[in-house]
Amino acid sequence: MKNPLSSWFVLCVLLLSTWTAQAEKADRDKPMNVEADALRYDDVKQVSLFTGQVVLTKGTILIRGARLEVRQDPQGNQYGVVTAEPGKLAFFRQKREGLDETIEGEGETIDYDGRLDTVKFIGQAQLRRYQGTKLFDEFNGGLIVYNNSTDVFTLDGAPASASQGSTGRPGAPTGRVRAMLTPKPKPAVKPVPAAPLPLRSSPELNDAKR
Repeated sequence: MKNPLSSWFVLCVLLLSTWTAQAEKADRDKPMNVEADALRYDDVKQVSLFTGQVVLTKGTILIRGARLEVRQDPQGNQYGVVTAEPGKLAFFRQKREGLDETIEGEGETIDYDGRLDTVKFIGQAQLRRYQGTKLFDEFNGGLIVYNNSTDVFTLDGAPASASQGSTGRPGAPTGRVRAMLTPKPKPAVKPVPAAPLPLRSSPELNDAKR
């Protein structure tokens, strides 16, 4: 019997042979710095709630949104959930390790898990890869999970709860995912040097010797 949810859920696991998503591995061990208009801290639960033009930095990671809830477990792992203002999207950016490449993403909600080293983009989710300032790859869906540890992206076409669907820029229809993958540039082929012409005797030189 066909699963009735299959028309809503399109699960696409991209092993991304075109590129390996190795983010800065040291970011997970860097301190988390946050700026906001207001902060409410619960010392018992180890939960901090930032509101108003929130800006989070952690190594090369940059996250922006309207509301951020941060918590820390007894092992010291940090977790953050960023929510955008109504009608807007929260923003994420991280540099790739050892390369002039950057990962950028947006969503109505961004969920960062320091223990699993994953980032979830929920609702109108978008993910892009830039080489320098040039856009190379782009993904759109209802849910995108970016796993730094396994170098795997998971895209789900289902609209998130209370979301208007998985429309993005340029966006994917509700219940679908959309991806744009740019092929790797081919390595430059060095020209093969021409073989030297063989030496030939000159009739004029032979006549001059006589």
